[in-house]
Amino acid sequence: MITLEQKQNICNAVLNGRGKFNGTDIAYAKSIGIDKTVYSQIKDGAIENILSFGQWLNIGSKFQTAKNNYEMKLVRTEVYTVLEDNFNFCQATRTSMMLADDCGIGKTRCSMDIVSKMKNAFYVDCSQSHTKVRFVKQLAATLGCDTTGKYYDILETVKYALNMIENPFICVDEFGDLEYNAYLELKGIMNATKHNCTWYAIGADGLKAKITKGINNHKVGFAEIFRRLSDDFVTIVPKNPEERKEFYVKLFGDVAYVNLKDKNQVNEVVKKCMVKVANPFEGKQRGQQDGRIKSLTYLETLIKVRE
Repeated sequence: MITLEQKQNICNAVLNGRGKFNGTDIAYAKSIGIDKTVYSQIKDGAIENILSFGQWLNIGSKFQTAKNNYEMKLVRTEVYTVLEDNFNFCQATRTSMMLADDCGIGKTRCSMDIVSKMKNAFYVDCSQSHTKVRFVKQLAATLGCDTTGKYYDILETVKYALNMIENPFICVDEFGDLEYNAYLELKGIMNATKHNCTWYAIGADGLKAKITKGINNHKVGFAEIFRRLSDDFVTIVPKNPEERKEFYVKLFGDVAYVNLKDKNQVNEVVKKCMVKVANPFEGKQRGQQDGRIKSLTYLETLIKVRE
């Protein structure tokens, strides 16, 4: 059940988001999954009986609004600040980058929130679109393009849109989930829009391994994509053990302080999160630990137990 207040918050987000989209009302409506008639109703102040339950959820998710009480409050962590700086730098200078870093540090949620506040910025979750067809269609829908008709026509419309929109920024999250043909298609899209569109790819350590292996094996497309993403992997988490520990203590502490009602429990919760995790995929003996620290997902569980 979505409350009237939550619906109003979503409608406000839709209206505020229009100023960050340079296309037409029709294209903007398509980009958030509604038609122009419904968007006109929202502009006129209508709230009830205009969207289905699923549409309310999808639009609320896109704009990161109307959250329920079970989700942790978003915190401006170091991860958020670095990503925001990177996104703004990339869009301002038309420089594309690739981030490959630890799982569970909040990359996805921070990225979605930052993108929702940027002008002509779009977020694509590659975990929902592994194949080239699904990827291109998701990108088309995100841009507000028509997703019906022949695949080639949709692809050409995406390229055209990315060249017509003023300085577009595309965040492609879970980048390592794409299939090989999707990488090749993306390379073609990047080639066709290289003077106008900026890309920021995000993934975990598996992304770095996948791209590196593809380059080392001379697999077509990987070296070209890597070069277009500045020939480097951006990281946020320090590699030095002591600095890494300090980073995680601060990350967990910042998030716990904002989300815990009893602030006296912050240190205890952070201490539990700093326990290193045995990695079953490294072939180590039972009980032996590696350097991987628990994640924000584990922190969220600890916070919920205490509420």
